[in-house]
Amino acid sequence: MTTKTLRFYEQAQVLPRPARTASGYRDYDETALVRLRFVRAAQAAGLSLAEIRTVITVRESQGPPCGHVTALLDRHAAALDERITELQATRAEVRRLRDRAATLNPATCREDGVCDVITTD
Repeated sequence: MTTKTLRFYEQAQVLPRPARTASGYRDYDETALVRLRFVRAAQAAGLSLAEIRTVITVRESQGPPCGHVTALLDRHAAALDERITELQATRAEVRRLRDRAATLNPATCREDGVCDVITTD
């Protein structure tokens, strides 16, 4: 992980500011490593840094954030289901246009249009 990423996570408040050495270098401890692993795993599950920050805040102020995380994951799953439905509709339209393309003769394309495969009027 780059130092730029670590500083960004500090600014995003998902990683606490570390102690400094006598020479001024950041000195990350094991807690920071545990937090970084959590951040990466949460991002892999689709959580944004803002959502990750809320999970951390709940953890620090109320204890285990299981209920909060479950609600976040439920919302993400619903959004994914919606996006999958949209993508399936787009795939069906692309296949319909591809089938249409197979039946069109390029010699009969209108001069005033761009592509008769895509535009049908």
